[in-house]
Amino acid sequence: MTRPGSGARRWLGGILVLQLVLAAFLVVGELSKGGTALTLPGTGPRSPAFDQPVRPGDQTRRFTDTPNLPGRDDPLPDRLLLIERAGVWHLEGAIAPGDADRIARQLGRISGAVALNSPGGSVEDALRLGRAFRLSGIATQLQAGAICLSACPYLLAGGTQRTVDSTASVGVHQHYFGESTILPAFVAVENIQRGQGRVMQYLIDMGIDPRVMQHGLVTGPDDIYVLTDEQLTAYDLATDITGG
Repeated sequence: MTRPGSGARRWLGGILVLQLVLAAFLVVGELSKGGTALTLPGTGPRSPAFDQPVRPGDQTRRFTDTPNLPGRDDPLPDRLLLIERAGVWHLEGAIAPGDADRIARQLGRISGAVALNSPGGSVEDALRLGRAFRLSGIATQLQAGAICLSACPYLLAGGTQRTVDSTASVGVHQHYFGESTILPAFVAVENIQRGQGRVMQYLIDMGIDPRVMQHGLVTGPDDIYVLTDEQLTAYDLATDITGG
């Protein structure tokens, strides 16, 4: 067998170093976030706060799972709650593991639409619950000032009709997939790719333009990319924008 030359050895060494660095970042991501993420630390200035106005080309904001909501003093629940107010069903709170099965058992109560208000959470539960919405013929909506961030847009996508108020915020970013364990780099990357594949197939099945993923893939988990009304309709994530 021919031994690699010095140039080839340097190239292989560089690949090994890159893999080790990638593995280190994946481990740090696991320990600090409780999931698997493929993201490198940013070197630029911090993004503006979430409550700062968004305009085309200036849509990346700092992500918080406890944002200040207009007209609301109490924080959103730490898991999804299905609540009826004045004849309207509201699904509010973070999406916790196990929420999909629990809420799916309650969908028989809903006729028409469910109003969403969620900072996101479990991607797998959002995908399963979104499919349950579509199977049950439920429409989704975002009322004035509501948020639908991170994994929540997959709930929005599940609606047979998807109405978004112009003052609501729909945002996407990179996700974590799988359980909180320390994984070899190649396994972690494989999990990420498999998870993104499931998300893409889900969007296609729901009739949503998968190009919406491009904004999430380039936005780190500490930030959120807020979609404009024009983008929401262009990607078919919203079938109607109200209140403009």
